Amino acid sequence: MDSLEPKKLALIRIWQILKDYSDDRHPLTQEHIANLLEQDYGIILERKAISRNISLLKEAGADIESQKGGCYLAQRDFEDAELRMLIDGILSSKHITAKHSRDLIDRICALSNRYFKANIRNIHSVNDWSKTDNQAIFFNIEQIDTAIEQGRQLHYDYNKYGIDKKLHKSSQQYVSPYQMILHNQRYYLMAYSEYWGNMVFHRLDRMTNMSILDKPATPLRSLPGYENGINYKDLSSTMPYMYTDTPENIDFIADARIVDQIIDWFGRDIRIMPTEDEQKLRIHLKASPQAMVHWALQYLPYVEVESPDSLRAKIRDTLQSGLEKYQ
Repeated sequence: MDSLEPKKLALIRIWQILKDYSDDRHPLTQEHIANLLEQDYGIILERKAISRNISLLKEAGADIESQKGGCYLAQRDFEDAELRMLIDGILSSKHITAKHSRDLIDRICALSNRYFKANIRNIHSVNDWSKTDNQAIFFNIEQIDTAIEQGRQLHYDYNKYGIDKKLHKSSQQYVSPYQMILHNQRYYLMAYSEYWGNMVFHRLDRMTNMSILDKPATPLRSLPGYENGINYKDLSSTMPYMYTDTPENIDFIADARIVDQIIDWFGRDIRIMPTEDEQKLRIHLKASPQAMVHWALQYLPYVEVESPDSLRAKIRDTLQSGLEKYQ
């Protein structure tokens, strides 16, 4: 084990040991590093040689700090708090399977030290989260990226869950893909349906049997309303749910206490006006009428839509239909 070849790797192995075993709460002495070199890599090195290698790492730009108990790697590409945010994002992403979630979390944990992974208890509970069963999600992402880059159409089967809790084919889709969008913890493809002649938003976890066609995609800027491309700010604020109808001007009265939720859903580019009742506000915004029906029903005790009349009538009809079920 004490050959010249493994000793040549001592510099990078010391770096790896500092990365895996050290932080400001767990500094390593030169004796400890020597033991880990022999234990993990079969490299036997004197303490003076370890000190020289640590000095070389510092000269190369490694942020290694020294204190009474030894030295440690002080700066990493990601802080532990940032890694926790990434892990929480993966756990809450319903479009990623449990297996892929676990694999991704393991790789994220490898960006920190072993003490970090020991404290991430929710890695072991990934199966308890609501996750898709579609194993093709990452393949779909690669196919969509390629099709968008090459300006070609896509074909795929679009699926829905049946009473057996499994995905079943509901339609074939031929689309021109433009953008993948993360919305309400779901991953959507924004595309133009070549069959229906309108924009669609399809969930990636519902797609199977995807293939790239030789047909050129319909240019986005040739579509009415998209002459200037995609306005992502308007897209996120006018579509609280991913419906494809044209956004309209909408006015409603809302309890002042839910203004925080209104801004969460529709952004800050809305008009908020006082009313004679200090506890009420008049809100003006632009949104999808279909999505607004669902949103207004969700906030039924706190919201009354004033206009347009067609939206108000749709909400009234929906409420009457629902009331009949409970009489």
